[in-house]
Amino acid sequence: MQLGTRWNVGAEPPAGLSEALRMAIASVEEDLAGIDATGWRWTLTWLEGRPVVELDDGTIIRSSAEGIVSVHDPVD
Repeated sequence: MQLGTRWNVGAEPPAGLSEALRMAIASVEEDLAGIDATGWRWTLTWLEGRPVVELDDGTIIRSSAEGIVSVHDPVD
């Protein structure tokens, strides 16, 4: 695993992420409407060369080898 970066909810995701992954991040952030996510951050790591993005609440967004993006809620 290779460490990536961290950024605040609502800030611009790292430029190296695919458009599909960026759209998934935006969708999760839209779902946070009405929740006080002040101070929440995203963490990007790379596992086997593929991005894994995790929100402080445990939400995980992954991109498969085929480029398919999946969102896993912390209650899944």
